[in-house]
Amino acid sequence: MVISGRRRSVPADGSLSQLRTAITAFFALDGFVFAGWVTRIPAIKERTGASEGDLGLALLGVSAGAVATMMVTGRLCRRFGSHPTAVAAAVLLSLSVALPPLTGSALALGLVLLVFGAGFGGLNVAVNSAAVDLIAALRRPVMPGFHAAFSLGGMAGAALGGLIAGRLSPTAHLSLLAAVGLLLAAVAGRALVRLPVPVPAPPEESTAPAAHAAPDGRTSAAGSRSAARRLVAVFGLIALCTAYGEGAMADWAALHLDQDLDASPGVAAAGYSVFALMMAVGRLSGTTLLERLGQTRTLVAGGTTAAAGMLLGSLAPSVWLALLGFAVTGLGLANLFPVAIARAGALTGPSGVAAASTIGYGGMLLGPPAIGFLADGLSLPIALTTVALLAAVAAAVAYGTRRAGRPADEPV
Repeated sequence: MVISGRRRSVPADGSLSQLRTAITAFFALDGFVFAGWVTRIPAIKERTGASEGDLGLALLGVSAGAVATMMVTGRLCRRFGSHPTAVAAAVLLSLSVALPPLTGSALALGLVLLVFGAGFGGLNVAVNSAAVDLIAALRRPVMPGFHAAFSLGGMAGAALGGLIAGRLSPTAHLSLLAAVGLLLAAVAGRALVRLPVPVPAPPEESTAPAAHAAPDGRTSAAGSRSAARRLVAVFGLIALCTAYGEGAMADWAALHLDQDLDASPGVAAAGYSVFALMMAVGRLSGTTLLERLGQTRTLVAGGTTAAAGMLLGSLAPSVWLALLGFAVTGLGLANLFPVAIARAGALTGPSGVAAASTIGYGGMLLGPPAIGFLADGLSLPIALTTVALLAAVAAAVAYGTRRAGRPADEPV
């Protein structure tokens, strides 16, 4: 790749490869534990006797705990480093996933999900911050690959949940998830804490999006702090629209297939697995898409595709058409969140990751109760069409801010 008239290569440093592997493992752990939990939501709903509205409020605990923790995690990353913070958050996430089956009411479920959400939110900010540092050192937009690991972990967790949903109780299943999560955190965490934070390339020679030259000769990061904050907010809004869709699929897809389309427990659990699989496929090709299409076209195409897919998934009259819609939705949403978080981190570091993540996971904060209340008043299929609406909003915002985001659209 040619930068400033000179050819630069990625440093042949084995520690960067080891660090990339460790960070990838934490992304996979995050998706695996979270997906395992969501496959047992129908069983835990039945155990607590909660209505859809009550369940929506209880599920709000995950997002509330995550959002409340994210800005704090950004400060912890600056003080103690993103690597040890990620390990601590992974331990909390793994321990807390075993708690929901022990509750007997929607209120108790909501309280323990606050703790689970804190671990989830803390791990997301810390591991994304670690990824942003590594991306700057590698000088390639590889964030979609890390999020592909999250999706693959989610697919594995959902597939495992579908296989054992009829064989193990929620208590046994989620306790097993906790043990696996702690083991992975111990193995990958040892490498993550041992390896140093990589030093980014000098701004004038980095291929990170923030260092691209704008048409007037200035770099995209050369604006004022207020301009940078506005851009972080824009990327946070795109992340919000995406997180709303991901949260809806995690919390409501299995229930929609189960109660609206009479799917078996195994097929209902497969709804999120199909979604996660296609997100992984989209993210594995995300770096290539960004290098060839650029940020704006990638975001617009993704939001439009997700909107069409979710309309099919939510309104389809059969299980198999709904699964097809979920697959298309996953493919469309795949790269929206990684691009948004990576750009925010490139602008202002861990604080940008924390701010965009906080705004983004506001989508998960709004999603569960909004869909639950709409389902009570209208129907769950109609409520799920709001995912399509917000995916279209993400595409529109990306297109509307294409001038501000133009430096990131230059081929890397």
